[in-house]
Amino acid sequence: MHRIVYLERESIVANVRRPDFPHHWVEHAQTLQPEVEERLAGATIAIVNKLQIGARLIATLPTLRLVAVAATGTNNVDLDACRARGIVVSNIRGYAAHTVPEHVFALLLALSRNIVAYRQAVAAGNWQRSEQFCCFDFPIRDLHDATLTVIGNGNLGSGVARLAEAFGMHVLRSERKGAAGTRPGYTPFDQALQAADAISLHCPLTPETKDLIGETELRAMKPTALLINTARGGLVDEAALASALQQGSIAGAGFDVLTAEPPGNGNILLAPQLLALPNFLLTPHVAWASQPAMQSLADQLTANLEAFARGEPQNRVA
Repeated sequence: MHRIVYLERESIVANVRRPDFPHHWVEHAQTLQPEVEERLAGATIAIVNKLQIGARLIATLPTLRLVAVAATGTNNVDLDACRARGIVVSNIRGYAAHTVPEHVFALLLALSRNIVAYRQAVAAGNWQRSEQFCCFDFPIRDLHDATLTVIGNGNLGSGVARLAEAFGMHVLRSERKGAAGTRPGYTPFDQALQAADAISLHCPLTPETKDLIGETELRAMKPTALLINTARGGLVDEAALASALQQGSIAGAGFDVLTAEPPGNGNILLAPQLLALPNFLLTPHVAWASQPAMQSLADQLTANLEAFARGEPQNRVA
């Protein structure tokens, strides 16, 4: 009988159906990293979201057979160590195909139309003191006919591209940074940066993509460009972004992710002077978290467990 230990049950707000095979189910609302080893003792299946499952930990868990990640990203799991031990690692795919692109466009629309700045202007009485029926305190840009560069063209990047085309935007699919050549339908990375009125990041965090956007890349962007990141915080050099926003070298940024989450020890992007900027929008990693998306995630999680128990693992990353 499988012993299933769900370490971070409160990381999704949805109905998680128990799998249809014999099992013993243990769930914890939250788990601290130092508690993981003890809680997984004797487990054959571990369900995790963001907790680290490293090689040292894996060596202490001889019964572990499946690490079911209740998310798409698996950079918190040592995949090589799992492969060496024959441990299957599965993830969740496609569940955020609508919710993340919609969040991207919520950020893009708010920034391009200066929604926050205008709301603040109304609260400050600017409209009430206006000598005409409206006020033109901040520039408003249309998405129509603007150029959107998408970096990372998987399910989510493609979803953003489809919405962009529906808005009448020109979409550039960026080639990988430093690539020797350019694939058909793609634009060289540097050229895609320089041409963009907005950039949306949708690539995984790997050693190759860490600090993908740094000071050099931010300086290469148009001063009127927007940067959107709903992927992983480590894709962007946060200190460089803070400087770019404060110096006005880019028009704005919309982020849903930070390098460390939750940012209990602070983060440069949480500085009051940055959060007070109307052209910097930071949301707490909720782009994925619509109710339909979370339920789809939960349903797929259970399906991954059942497929593994049948001897037909699905959504394998290791």
